[in-house]
Amino acid sequence: MSDRARGVGTDSPPCDLSDADTAHPAELRRLLEASTDPHSRAVVLTGPPGIGKTTLLDQVARRVGTSGGRVLRAGGSPAEADLPFATLHQLLRPVAGVISELPARQRTALQAAFGSGTPGDPPDPMLIGVAVLTLLSDLATGAPVLVLLDDAQWADHASLDVLAFVARRNGDDPVSMAIATGEPAALPGVDGHWTTLELAPLERPAAERLLDRLPRPPAGETRTRVLDQGEGNPLALVELARTAGSDAGPWTSGNPLPIAARLERRWIGRLNGLEPAARQWLLVLALAADDPAETVLTLLPGPADPMWTALEGAGLIDRTGSRVSFRHPLVRSAVYQAASFDERRAAHHALASALAEDPDRRAWHLAAATTGADPEVAAALEDSAGRARRRGGYAAAARALERAAELSADRADRVRLIVAATDMAVMTGQLVWVERLAARTRAWTDEPTPLAVAALQTGRLMALTSSPTAAFQQLMSAARQLTTAHPEGALQALAAAAVVRFYSGAESQREEIGAALSDVLRAQSATSVPLLGRWLTAVADPREGAGLRAELAQLITAARQHPEQLHLLAIAAWILDETALAVRAFEASLALWSSAGPLPDGLGGVAALAHLEHGRVARAQAFCTELAAVADTYGLDHAAGCAAAVDALATAVRGDTANAHELAARALSLIDPAESRSVAVYAYRALGVSAAVTGNHEDAYACFRAAFGADGGPVHYHASVAALPELTAAAVRSGRHHQAADVVECTVRSGETHSVRARVLIHHSQALLADPDHAETHFRAALTLSGPADRPFEHARILLDLAEWLRRRRRIAEARPLLHECHNVFRRLGARPWATRAEAELRASGAQIAAAEPAAFGELTPQQQQVVRLAALGRTNREIGESLFLSPRTVSSHLYRAFPKLGITSRTQLRDVLDAAVISCT
Repeated sequence: MSDRARGVGTDSPPCDLSDADTAHPAELRRLLEASTDPHSRAVVLTGPPGIGKTTLLDQVARRVGTSGGRVLRAGGSPAEADLPFATLHQLLRPVAGVISELPARQRTALQAAFGSGTPGDPPDPMLIGVAVLTLLSDLATGAPVLVLLDDAQWADHASLDVLAFVARRNGDDPVSMAIATGEPAALPGVDGHWTTLELAPLERPAAERLLDRLPRPPAGETRTRVLDQGEGNPLALVELARTAGSDAGPWTSGNPLPIAARLERRWIGRLNGLEPAARQWLLVLALAADDPAETVLTLLPGPADPMWTALEGAGLIDRTGSRVSFRHPLVRSAVYQAASFDERRAAHHALASALAEDPDRRAWHLAAATTGADPEVAAALEDSAGRARRRGGYAAAARALERAAELSADRADRVRLIVAATDMAVMTGQLVWVERLAARTRAWTDEPTPLAVAALQTGRLMALTSSPTAAFQQLMSAARQLTTAHPEGALQALAAAAVVRFYSGAESQREEIGAALSDVLRAQSATSVPLLGRWLTAVADPREGAGLRAELAQLITAARQHPEQLHLLAIAAWILDETALAVRAFEASLALWSSAGPLPDGLGGVAALAHLEHGRVARAQAFCTELAAVADTYGLDHAAGCAAAVDALATAVRGDTANAHELAARALSLIDPAESRSVAVYAYRALGVSAAVTGNHEDAYACFRAAFGADGGPVHYHASVAALPELTAAAVRSGRHHQAADVVECTVRSGETHSVRARVLIHHSQALLADPDHAETHFRAALTLSGPADRPFEHARILLDLAEWLRRRRRIAEARPLLHECHNVFRRLGARPWATRAEAELRASGAQIAAAEPAAFGELTPQQQQVVRLAALGRTNREIGESLFLSPRTVSSHLYRAFPKLGITSRTQLRDVLDAAVISCT
């Protein structure tokens, strides 16, 4: 610490009280309980200025500190709100040495976020979150850790994203968080994972006790006036009591202004009586960061200067040793409001000069001092945006680019910068902000290309967050605007629209995409359709795009060094029902992938679906975990719904019906089933499977029937057909044979049978519905077409249904090998309900059954099963945590609980247990 004044503190206590219990005893107890409750260790404390939020945080910090816990504390600052990870850096600075002990990838990501380390691609925001999760877990090994953030409304967006991620992923670690803010609705990531405590005004007896503890408690009529006009606000009560009848006169009763505004007025009145130099010093403090650089301190007098004593006596500042802080953030606000424009401008220029070695802060101070166009300041902000982007601070980059656009003299530069700002804002997931920036683009130019690019970016984000219909309209508008001027951009817009069409399943959208693609090809005078055009056709209309199927293997081989192309081809392969090829391409893509930003791909759930169909259930759930974590962090409801629906289906296959039902219900709550038919179908399939395995075939039929329209046709051109055998099985068991037959016939007539897999599903369904003379023909046709390596679960279900049909006709010798084969598949996949059915059929056929997998493995939670599988592969706790977005301690806790259930005592036994159980560890 310097021996000079040390900047602005955060929301300091409303009075010199040593014990906050006097003001808010009940809230203090609740805060302490919530911050130590293992089920709710993330607390947001809200209330108006002066209500005592910081005092409560102080008290909790003292309690935790005296009991041996570690407290990490930071405060949001207006001066640093646009600097990425500034709040997180402040929070972790006291334990910076621990960063060097993190795993290499996590250490590199966190160092990059803080602007250190080797420059490279922007760090993965999820990896930054995992790094902080691991760091806090390591710190909590010796003692509980309490993270406190004050004035969270002024914290930078990137830091809040990380803290929100930690709040969601913190499991068994004794790490708790409490943040104080006056604006909870504006905080990203503050959701159901946080317990909200709202501080109410003090009741009269508590207000009386507060006044009694002051050095000079008011009495008589003065006391009554203070109590009446203070309205239970601790800061207002103290300030009124301190100056009653002296500096600003009494407040009139019934004043329509809120307490905060009235307090600011009183402090402004005191500021007006100060010397100009003192006001300018306070203004420098108000505009500086909470812990200003040494060069900034040269602008202020030393701690021995009598000016500080006078300001302290005026109730404007507090001093602790050489540190000077504002008595309350409202004082800082009052200082700023009381200053003239020229005074503010001079202070910003002084700070910019003092911060020559800190280009980001310097750029923002110059911008604040600039009113007209200034190309040099705009360039400095654009450079700052580039640094923020490289650190993963997309919100900071967007704000810097937006301000640079405002300060640009050249119209073309202004438009270029506002479009770039929109591009960065998309990465924050804040649709309202993106739409506002796009509106500014429309206000500044009528050129089709920048307008269309802004519309394209807005539409892509809308597809992840809101109505697919609105997103589609936005994207098609962009495509039409770009058709002539920028055909490649038009193809990008149509590709994004095809993604929306996949989710919605709307037939009108297919037709509109096809017509627009024809226009683009005419504008290009193209003699052949480019690959992206063929891709988007396959996504939007697999029947029209089926010609791509024959070339997929060759194209994937040719793209082996290009992860983006591999990813697109993997999606096309899955939609064209080439599942094994899709999984191969996804894995090759992920091995090379370098994140282009934090948001998921538009079809983020397809990798999970492909792996699920391919029998890699644990891998599918890992993809769902990652997609859900990103979606939750950025508030992407549609992406979160997709992750939940696919995870529900995987969970139902494993027989965990309670969790499957919860996940499916969450998925349906996050989307509009009428607008996102594919996600709805996956969720209803999960509910149907859960009902079927418990023997509730009535409900199962109703759920599967939701995948088909009133006329019996598929509600979605790709997702619905997969539910057909499930629907027919439930129909047969619930006496709805004829209704199911109508659905099968309608599906055949709809033409959604463009792939071999679709024909397999049709034959399987027809076999379940057929009379005895024709059933076997359909079963055999389905098995002939079905690839056991492509979709093992679907193939094994055909085997099981055929084997049951054979055994009931006393063809037991033919049924046994089919039962053994499907039983092994179900056991390997962890599909317990179907394995149990196969075992029952085997026993009925008089066959010997191999030793079953440990029953306890199936009783583990899905996350525990994932941890066990990865541990069996030799992964360390930190490596497992990085893969599953868990802290090492949480991984350790999962293993600690799993070992006794599996009958083992060490990690070395895991592989043998899983191998013996024939459980896939991939």
